[in-house]
Amino acid sequence: MKKIVIAYSGGLDTSYCAKYLSHEKDTEVHAVSVNTGGFSDEEIKEIGYKATKMGAKTYKNINAISTFYDKVVKYLIFGNVLKNNTYPLSVSAERIIQAIEIVNYAKEIGAEYIAHGSTGAGNDQVRFDMIFQTLAPGIKIITPIRDKQLTRQEEIEYLKSHGVDMNWEKAKYSVNKGLWGTSVGGAETLTSHKSLPESAYPSQLSENEPKHISLGFNKGELTAINGEENTPEAIIEMLEQIASKYAIGRDIHVGDTIIGIKGRVGFEAAAATIIIKSHHLLEKHTLSKWQLQHKDYIANWYGTHLHEGQYLDPVMRDFEAFLQSSQEQVTGAVFITLHPYRFALDGIESEFDLMNNGFGKYGEENTAWTADDAKGFIKILSNSGKIYQHVKNKG
Repeated sequence: MKKIVIAYSGGLDTSYCAKYLSHEKDTEVHAVSVNTGGFSDEEIKEIGYKATKMGAKTYKNINAISTFYDKVVKYLIFGNVLKNNTYPLSVSAERIIQAIEIVNYAKEIGAEYIAHGSTGAGNDQVRFDMIFQTLAPGIKIITPIRDKQLTRQEEIEYLKSHGVDMNWEKAKYSVNKGLWGTSVGGAETLTSHKSLPESAYPSQLSENEPKHISLGFNKGELTAINGEENTPEAIIEMLEQIASKYAIGRDIHVGDTIIGIKGRVGFEAAAATIIIKSHHLLEKHTLSKWQLQHKDYIANWYGTHLHEGQYLDPVMRDFEAFLQSSQEQVTGAVFITLHPYRFALDGIESEFDLMNNGFGKYGEENTAWTADDAKGFIKILSNSGKIYQHVKNKG
């Protein structure tokens, strides 16, 4: 029997693939899930139980939370990356690391095939296939849902016909949970006008009283929450536990997919949203005008290439080198207040705060130049405008 490694999450799509490949194709299915955050030990055990129940011969969970942070999330924070000024790349970012880990595992056990549950109308098929083909061109890729053009309802009916019992109501929504947020897709996100119901989000509002917190950064990396030091990935998880109780970080992202159609997906990313906005505020105080300006478009390209599965292109390492270099003075604390469904950035404290420059106070006083200096500066600065207007109006 030929070995197939299946990227298994325990959701509807991958459950269908595991059952179909083990039952219809008479193959040796080895299920593997890559933990890029968001799962408890109990949930991982449940996923493993489901995998063997669907017919997998073995199940393996690979803990890649630290790898995910070191290789991807760190740079998303450095770049304050929000796709279309909205989406923190919660799922697209983790797919890259998951694909790399799955390839490595397939090579390790000598698998001839890799299977995944992507459809033919989404971005994940591109991300997975590109990584698989680049790193393991000799391993064949199997995609039952894409090839058979199945709807979610058809998958449900197939599993029911084979005696599989799942939470079918929950299966109506595609939920992908990770360190950097959770995406939620369903019938509503296939339209342009419907919003997701409150119940579709994994976290529910349970806190109503405002809460003050602080985040500590050292050279752009998270070092502390409320003064308590920990690893960046642990701080992200701690912040998510605190802020998700306020139902913060919910939105619906609309964007251009890799395959050329518009896509719409809901997400919940309390920690990611707060961290990006907090880090950006600290940068506004500690980076120069031109650092901020050039970082914006480089970070945008980094996020775009990552979103579209181009992680292995060497230009990504060049972008990362720039982003890393820009963080030399991004050190300090950011103070935040959490409210139901929103948060406020109260301010920062940093030894590198460029507001503490001794040259003057904006709108109040100048100590490093005179009134005549200011007049002369403004006069020279207006020269180009004067010349343009003179030439324009001459005729």
